[in-house]
Amino acid sequence: DRMVFTHVPFADHNAMLDPSTADITARVLEMLGHFGSRAEEPEIQSIVRRLRREQDPDGSWFGRWGVNYIYGTWQVLRGLAAAHEDMSKPYVAKAAAWLRTVQNEDGGWGESCLSYEDPSLKGQGPSTASQTAWALMGLFATRDFRGASVQRGIAYLLDTQKADGSWDEDQFTGTGFPRVFYLKYHLYRISFPLLALAEYQRNREL
Repeated sequence: DRMVFTHVPFADHNAMLDPSTADITARVLEMLGHFGSRAEEPEIQSIVRRLRREQDPDGSWFGRWGVNYIYGTWQVLRGLAAAHEDMSKPYVAKAAAWLRTVQNEDGGWGESCLSYEDPSLKGQGPSTASQTAWALMGLFATRDFRGASVQRGIAYLLDTQKADGSWDEDQFTGTGFPRVFYLKYHLYRISFPLLALAEYQRNREL
């Protein structure tokens, strides 16, 4: 993570560094939680402290490998829940509240790649199936399965689903290197909405 290496000529878009980021840290936390680690363990507490330091003042987290703050916030909330963090804590509630504040009028969520250039654009963009699913699963991690935002998000996915079961998604929601290039993973628009709808179906009575 030493910036001096960015000055070394390199063919791969000068992407010399791969520093730790909240979304990847949260993925590891989620994995550890699934294998039995709990929030009270010193190692898990260390991870949680790091994530809390990296949280933005508005409650969101930066997303390095998906566009962008919607992705990062979902990943962290999911990791915290898997490790049995107390999801009623104020910093968690602040993250969930941020997700609700950036929900679009049509009930979906969206964020453009421009948020990497200008963080004031975080959480802003036309609704997409994948980003709507990320936001929903972030709220699910806080045990919100019945709130108004969740209901509107679920309705958006159901209303925009095509006859063949898929969703349209023209936007790029995958990140290669921020501010360098972005990716369109064609299964994002199918796999993530299905995951979100399945999780909602299993838990909607909670």
